[in-house]
Amino acid sequence: MKSMKKLLLAAILVAVVVVSVGSCSAGFFDFLGSNDSSNANLTGQEVNLAAAASLKNVYDEKLIPMFEQKYPGVKVTPTYASSGDLKTQIENGLKADVFMSAANKQMNGLAEEGLVDNSTNLQFLENKVVLIVPADSNSTILSFKDLKDANGTIAIGDPESVPAGQYGKEVLNSTGIWDDVQSKLSLGTSVTAVLNQVAEGSADYGIVYSTDAKSNDGVKVVCEASNDTLKTPVIYPVALLKNSTDSEAAQAFMDFLQTKEAKDVFVEYGFTIHE
Repeated sequence: MKSMKKLLLAAILVAVVVVSVGSCSAGFFDFLGSNDSSNANLTGQEVNLAAAASLKNVYDEKLIPMFEQKYPGVKVTPTYASSGDLKTQIENGLKADVFMSAANKQMNGLAEEGLVDNSTNLQFLENKVVLIVPADSNSTILSFKDLKDANGTIAIGDPESVPAGQYGKEVLNSTGIWDDVQSKLSLGTSVTAVLNQVAEGSADYGIVYSTDAKSNDGVKVVCEASNDTLKTPVIYPVALLKNSTDSEAAQAFMDFLQTKEAKDVFVEYGFTIHE
């Protein structure tokens, strides 16, 4: 009788262990996403990302691979350009699900035209505006105001379409030298174009974001625009577009951007999370 009781007790213990291990294993694999039915439902979908040129490095090098690893059935296809150029492309039918601008001006413009899902419009990142020179430059220029007396070319994004150029113009206006430097300006089609001009030595000075300067060893930072010269915060908003084709995958991408792991990557690349 005692033997029967022992056998019964052992059988119960084995059953408990099997159930526990099964539950733990399921939880582990769910964590990895292999049993995540929501992930499976997104298989075959695509996220078309329209993002400011200054975001190319962080997305291509880290965030897109991270997202596609988390959602192996989803492909992210990015389009990078100046925010103004992207706004025009979206207005003309660019296939895009998510828009991330380097300024509110372009996002707000699309929202006014009814092309943005405003319920998802998030004031997400912050950046800084800096004055750069080639890494081997011996320039004695120490501030934006000194550009008035600088010899050489000053590269700046076209203020009509490039947010970095809009911010740069604001800084030069605030310091009272915008009119004085007109003849020295070389207008770039994007902040990346400005960065490359300075890095390659075809421009002696440039106005870019601090994250751009950080990404290129061919330039060095002279100074950062102060709050009194740049009254418009450098905010990067992100939102879903109303003409999104794969809205579920696009929403998953938006959710991913707001995770701690994604935010930590943005910070690693020099951005600040806007709180």
